[in-house]
Amino acid sequence: MENNKYKILLIDDEPDVLEFLGYNLKKQGYKIFISDNGADAINLAKKTNPHLIILDVMMPEMDGIETCMEIKKIKSLKNSIIVFLTARGEDYSQIAGLDAGADDYITKPIKPRILISKIKALLRRYNFETEKKLSQPVKFGDIVIDKEKYIVIKQGKEISLTKKEFSILNLLISKPNKVFLRKEIFFKIWENNVIVGDRTIDVHIRKLREKTGTNCIKTVKGIGYKYEIK
Repeated sequence: MENNKYKILLIDDEPDVLEFLGYNLKKQGYKIFISDNGADAINLAKKTNPHLIILDVMMPEMDGIETCMEIKKIKSLKNSIIVFLTARGEDYSQIAGLDAGADDYITKPIKPRILISKIKALLRRYNFETEKKLSQPVKFGDIVIDKEKYIVIKQGKEISLTKKEFSILNLLISKPNKVFLRKEIFFKIWENNVIVGDRTIDVHIRKLREKTGTNCIKTVKGIGYKYEIK
């Protein structure tokens, strides 16, 4: 992911700190959002869904610890990395921050090059953790899809699918109830590397339904297919 696709929320009641962080991170191409208090920051986090949140511990009214704990309760922000800003030597702040659910901390003052290096490392961790979660087996009703092993299990029994059948099922389940256009499925599964007939996808869908025994794979006539979950 390029830097300009990363969103970083900065929360601090000191304008100088916000200016320093914002200036150096914007230079690297990150999209920056700023808040000077915990309460407003929580609402801003809900709207922007940042990849990374840098949060000062010592703030008036709602401090960083409480703000972190509130953010951790928000499901849409469960993948956001939270990093505390602490003054050098404040061991108690670092421990309290990690106990509150923060992923890491940055000690102040910090040099720009070290700051950028730290942020890059944290965002690499974000990508790793996100990919790891996405690779976990996914369950839909009585069907379990193991993306790493390329297998489908139904009621404890493994179902043998071809690579193309597995890929189509995985695509449809990736966004339940979304209608995938036929040409979209062709492009994502066959990548335009081969010429396939109009009936090719229909045959694969029919086999998928037969092998999995599911009626969740719906045909949207003249448009495409979807995996329907009510």
